[in-house]
Amino acid sequence: MKKLIKTFFEKKLDKYLDEKKVEESLIIEKSLKNNMQHLQKFIGSSDDITVRKIIIANDINVTLIYTDGLVDSQRVREIFDTLLIKTKEANIEVKKHEKNITSFIQEQVLTNDEIQIVQSFSDILNAVLSGDTAILIDGNDQALLVETKGWEKRAVSEPLSQTVVRGPQEAFTETLRTNTALIRRKIKDTSLKIEQKKIGRLTKTDVAIAYIDGIVDESVVQEVKDRLSKIDVDAILDSNYIEEYIQDETYTPFPTIFNSERPDTISAGLLEGRVAIIVDGSPFVLLVPTIFTQFFQAAEDYYQRWDIASLLRLLRFLAFFITLFAPSLYIAVITFHQEMLPTTLLISLQSQREGIPFPAFIEAIIMEITFEILREAGIRMPRAVGSAISIVGALVIGEAAVQAGLISPSMVIVVSITAISSFIFPAYNIAISVRILRFPMMALAASFGLIGIIMGTIFLVLHLCSIRSFGVPYMAPVGPSIKEDKKDTLIRFPLRGLFSRPSVIANKNKIREDVLRQPEKK
Repeated sequence: MKKLIKTFFEKKLDKYLDEKKVEESLIIEKSLKNNMQHLQKFIGSSDDITVRKIIIANDINVTLIYTDGLVDSQRVREIFDTLLIKTKEANIEVKKHEKNITSFIQEQVLTNDEIQIVQSFSDILNAVLSGDTAILIDGNDQALLVETKGWEKRAVSEPLSQTVVRGPQEAFTETLRTNTALIRRKIKDTSLKIEQKKIGRLTKTDVAIAYIDGIVDESVVQEVKDRLSKIDVDAILDSNYIEEYIQDETYTPFPTIFNSERPDTISAGLLEGRVAIIVDGSPFVLLVPTIFTQFFQAAEDYYQRWDIASLLRLLRFLAFFITLFAPSLYIAVITFHQEMLPTTLLISLQSQREGIPFPAFIEAIIMEITFEILREAGIRMPRAVGSAISIVGALVIGEAAVQAGLISPSMVIVVSITAISSFIFPAYNIAISVRILRFPMMALAASFGLIGIIMGTIFLVLHLCSIRSFGVPYMAPVGPSIKEDKKDTLIRFPLRGLFSRPSVIANKNKIREDVLRQPEKK
């Protein structure tokens, strides 16, 4: 039955796509009236698409089509004035070039504009709906597309989710060309290549891939292009759509594609041999291939001393284990392994739990879910009150639960430390993954004690070692072990020691620093 339904809808979709493809592949005719009839059929009753008619020199009818709100109104007015004034001034030249009027306008009238000559309605519609202005001329079977994009856009501002104390204070925006410019400002070299295409049958979203030729693995670039070309969907509204369609592993809690809103982080990834995927409308840029340790590296690690950066990175790995194992270890010890605790501590914990109606597992689940609700409420509420709700709510609920005898004080402490530890990760998506995984860990601890935690850890390690990101092992350089790449994993070596790119990412031009030309110590 499912196959029949799927086949039915696929046929419907194929029929719709074929009809639309035939309509939009129509070639422009010489009759302006016929051309406008075709366009009116496509446009329909869209009031934001504006059609303006003018008569230039030699009584030639010209029609301009643009989308109100997507164009720079001043630029459109300049095009009107230029067409009217310059063609009348060059009336004799217009008569001479009447058969090839589009080239004449491109080369001698609109000389200051970025212009493209096209012959199909699909090109016209794509351009007009992207903010360009189309010019149709009676008696000519070509159209001019003038670059007039000028919609309202957000200015470059500070990062919201990946802030630093020292380092660049700029973030990507929702505009594709602004984002590519931010990357180009960092890497001023012709080897930086940016290729663009449209994805989405209805949204026709601009998607660009960026890489550094001569450093990147060409097979990875080709793989990215192949996966993007296979996406056939109505809409691409954010970079996460692309991420889900091209990722290697669908059924894993761990992100296999890195994303960042910081131009310096993406530029650093490109310099290591990675490929960036930029989606118009999204301030987060994707970076592939990705490895697990990448999510523990903050941009600020490279803007301060190596020893301080190394200590902070070790602290993040410690927070990872606290977030993942702290509640489950507490449950296992309290439920099955009380003999492991010192007598004084055991007596203190048991006295705190006296009168608590729930086992440690249920107690932990209640507190963890409560904290997750408070966390989400703090994110979704307006900023002015969001932080107050999450902090005050946690204090009030925790104190009330302890006084009511529903939760022990020690459980509040464990859950609080776990929650705080989950905020330390530079990448938000890895923090969510760890928060999810601690629930099955707690269930294993409640069922089998420390043996359950060990079983869960073994399964987790095996799963991590099986993951690939565009052919690169997710746990590199730990599994497989690559000695040279370990200089920037658990700790960060001094910049003088990081003279080579990650060998698991870049398979050519691996050396990025001339170690023989380092300044001598005096």
